[in-house]
Amino acid sequence: MVLPQISDSEWEVMTVLWARAPQGAQEVIAALAGRRRWNSRTVRTFLNRLVKKGAVSYVADGNRYLYRPAVSREQCIHEESRSFVSRVFAGDAGAMLVQFVQQARLSAEEIRQLRKALEEKGKE
Repeated sequence: MVLPQISDSEWEVMTVLWARAPQGAQEVIAALAGRRRWNSRTVRTFLNRLVKKGAVSYVADGNRYLYRPAVSREQCIHEESRSFVSRVFAGDAGAMLVQFVQQARLSAEEIRQLRKALEEKGKE
């Protein structure tokens, strides 16, 4: 399955739908009102684009549509991560990880989790 490319703005709409679905357009608009100053037509445009891309599906419910994600958040994160590593780091995931670790503020627990993940990866 080829995942659709989702813009940053569309990603915000998807985040609302991943949190709770199905939702009508008005519910999505209300959820985004605190984050963005988009008018209702803008949000509806994003929903329509996401439907055309196959990222969102809908069913008619009386005189409104109920929208739900057609792809999982995990699938999209995986694809976005792969695309990012390819574009920015020429496919070198190790260089990306080193860059992020050097720049990130990490708690002791996060460092422990990273060490554990690296040890497990080294056993593969």
